[in-house]
Amino acid sequence: MVTELELGDIAVEVVLKEIKNIHLSVYPPAGRVRISAPLRMSLDTIRVFAISKLGWIKQQQAKLRGQERETPREYLDRESHFVWGKRYLLEVIECGKAPSVELKHSRMVLRLRPGTSDSKKQAVVEAWYRQQIKQAAPPLIEKWEPVIGVKVEQFFVQKMKTKWGSCNAASKSIRLNTELAKKLLQCLEYIVVHEMAHLVVRHHNDQFVCLMDRCLPEWKLLRQMLNNVPLAHTDWVY
Repeated sequence: MVTELELGDIAVEVVLKEIKNIHLSVYPPAGRVRISAPLRMSLDTIRVFAISKLGWIKQQQAKLRGQERETPREYLDRESHFVWGKRYLLEVIECGKAPSVELKHSRMVLRLRPGTSDSKKQAVVEAWYRQQIKQAAPPLIEKWEPVIGVKVEQFFVQKMKTKWGSCNAASKSIRLNTELAKKLLQCLEYIVVHEMAHLVVRHHNDQFVCLMDRCLPEWKLLRQMLNNVPLAHTDWVY
């Protein structure tokens, strides 16, 4: 069951489900507020809880809204691009060969045919980022399958506007955001472990936290690290 509470100018999404404890979350990029609460808990009790946390909610929202964002990409020479947390300067080379991307020292070399449109440039670079995830994810999945005790049947990579990753417990599959190729490799590993853990424990309950603590003790630090890096220049919607 999903409903919404209004606390002044703050909208709080309330999800009632089969859990033991109440959980409050504030999500990037705009500071969406969500409370997960036990089915038996009344909305009045949830409202009192939310009001008691208003100061913390506003503090987290201010932090997220002030978070650094990447500038729009124009795919020009000496433009900054990030790969696995490292900054590269773009070098655009026009040639008669098929489009390609190559890292050379501190440069990201983008080779294109003359007259290539900006949208095509973007598509080439995004396809290259997607390929980085496709190459980096399988060893991580293989590493964590025996630890978590689950078999990932499929994984997908796509650009996602509101999530770093997702999973489907029925098909034993996970999805990873292409944007993760711009972040530190440890951040990709955290998301892989997070989504694989959800194949075992569906909700963010105590059992899930215990599983994450056992498998990846530094997961909260990695989550904070991921949320503190610059956000993509995207108007995320929910």
